[in-house]
Amino acid sequence: MTNVPEIFGSLVFNDGVMRARLPKDTYELLKKTMIEGKRLDISVANVVANAMKNWATEKGATHYTHWFQPMTGITAEKHDSFISPTPDGKVIMEFSGKELVQGEPDASSFPSGGLRATFEARGYTAWDPTSYAFIKGNTLCIPTAFCSYGGQALDKKTPLLRSMEALNRQAMRIIKLFGQDDVKCVRACVGPEQEYFLIAKEMFDKRKDLIYAGRTLYGAKSPKGQELEDHYFGSIKPRVAAYMEELNEELWKLGILAKTEHNEVAPAQHELAPIYTTLNIATDHNQLTMEIMQRVAKNHGLVCLLHEKPFAGVNGSGKHNNWSIETDTGINLLKPGETPYENAQFLLFLCAVIQAVDDYQDLLRLSVATAGNDHRLGANEAPPAVVSVFLGDELTAILDAIEKDTPYLAAEKTLLRLGVHVLPRLPKDTTDRNRTSPFAFTGNKFEFRMLGSSNSIACANIMLNSAVAEALRLFADRLEGKDDFNGELHKLIRDTIKAHKRIIFNGNGYDEKWIEEATKVRGLYNFKTTPDCMPCLISEKNTALLVNHRIYTKEELYSRYEIMLDNYCKIINIEALTMIDMSRKEILPAVCDYIKTLSETVVSKKAACSSAGYAYEEKLIKRLSTLTEIIDMRTEELEQKLIYAKGKTNVTALSASYRDDVIPAMQCLREVADEAENATAEKYWPYPTYGQLLFGVR
Repeated sequence: MTNVPEIFGSLVFNDGVMRARLPKDTYELLKKTMIEGKRLDISVANVVANAMKNWATEKGATHYTHWFQPMTGITAEKHDSFISPTPDGKVIMEFSGKELVQGEPDASSFPSGGLRATFEARGYTAWDPTSYAFIKGNTLCIPTAFCSYGGQALDKKTPLLRSMEALNRQAMRIIKLFGQDDVKCVRACVGPEQEYFLIAKEMFDKRKDLIYAGRTLYGAKSPKGQELEDHYFGSIKPRVAAYMEELNEELWKLGILAKTEHNEVAPAQHELAPIYTTLNIATDHNQLTMEIMQRVAKNHGLVCLLHEKPFAGVNGSGKHNNWSIETDTGINLLKPGETPYENAQFLLFLCAVIQAVDDYQDLLRLSVATAGNDHRLGANEAPPAVVSVFLGDELTAILDAIEKDTPYLAAEKTLLRLGVHVLPRLPKDTTDRNRTSPFAFTGNKFEFRMLGSSNSIACANIMLNSAVAEALRLFADRLEGKDDFNGELHKLIRDTIKAHKRIIFNGNGYDEKWIEEATKVRGLYNFKTTPDCMPCLISEKNTALLVNHRIYTKEELYSRYEIMLDNYCKIINIEALTMIDMSRKEILPAVCDYIKTLSETVVSKKAACSSAGYAYEEKLIKRLSTLTEIIDMRTEELEQKLIYAKGKTNVTALSASYRDDVIPAMQCLREVADEAENATAEKYWPYPTYGQLLFGVR
């Protein structure tokens, strides 16, 4: 039996290890760097590096790497051994402070969106001491930021750390107004729930679309899907349970707080949820979680699919981003309190989030925009593409009472004049959860449900932190120096509710009437695809926000605009080419083989007995022959759409053509190919069907 407390964090150079292995003065200086962001002296770095190397080599590590998160959406690493030659022809194991603090990987082949030329190869990785080093295999992994020779951010961690600093800076201004002088910093905390599919590896290996695109580009509906609702929270199959057991152990060794596991709604779909922790650590942990999920699956003859919509007609996979803000003294600023003071503070931060989501709904939407997530948003299992905030009936009623300055009917009538009267105590489960809401308050945190399962959580949290930081800045500017603080606070909260209540919606997000109301009555955005929303990234309003809070430079913003649209185009192009390849090399030959067999059957029947019936075969031959002609025609049409799209001269026009021309052609080809699958004998079909994929793990 696994001793969880013993193995937890055993492969992490965490606080306990540092306290035990570092001299007291070095440990205190390092902690000061971690908490306050102070620069670490090279002499201190040398001591830390040596202790880190000794610990890692005792654990069997022979190499180290600066582990970073380029704009590919996955992680990157270049391994160097600890060995250093000696005059007698042997080696010693060394690791210096300079090697710990800074690395220099070749940056020429990573996405830069025009920030640098391809021939400019130099890039730098810089140690992030706020995220603990860990061991993976035989390698010490040091979490780092990644930038160009000119200092531009080439990764997701750098702007994430900047956004955390911006949020801390503005939140501390508010905290000081409430007299909390013992608070040194405010941190965003996140717990990302991770959904995924598990399928048999032998079936995965037979499908080019899964291998190249991570999702099925063809596939007729299985006789059974998720309609019986018998998979959700159902008994976990032994093979999957064994996978989950090994996965948990591997995650726990790395200090990842894996907590909850269960079957999700779709067949073969599952979920893992961690306890939430400091945002940049949660981001590192989620990247590791996705990597380890896929690695462990192979040990069990499985493949872990992280695509947002690997199968049409059943639920896709998301990543629910549970976000809150806490002080270093342990106060959750989004938790209702017991006193007027605590509740005034809670309502102010709550209103800051509401204003942030309303003012920057476009940034939140584009932060989750990918080619894969476009298939999921607005479908049965995911929030709509319209961003709104769910608060629940009771909290909404409280805000209505504040806006109108009228009594709130709780256990007793209470006039909600902040700082004077007590907010009614909110029960833990004051209202039902709303699974259709993109951004839902769940008692002491917000659950941002729009993220796709393969997304890095960095992008969404960068935008969320930045938007809330701006709302808090405006609040602090208005409140600082006011003689009547309580009176001004009450007016501020009332004004905020009145100005931004359009973003609050507690109903069914799937209802078409809501989408119409949201867009036509309330004026909310409804960006259905990645090319629709990406121009918002470089709009004047959003550029001002992100540049003024020093999250991005203008150049960094434009680079990300180019990278995200370029990535969208490349994904659709790969999918389209894969469909053409499967159509020409697998589907058409398979159907023709079946037609040949049917034709031979007709000939045999005629030869055996002139009166034998063969109407079934002839009817099927005619149907399949027609389908092959249509498949061939639509394959050619898709090829022409690709040629047309590639004639576009810039990424904006190119992405629009992929959206408007290529994707519809892909859908037309799939429709007729799926019809052919239903009409073709199973033994002739060239790859595993939906039924085999979804129900193949027993």
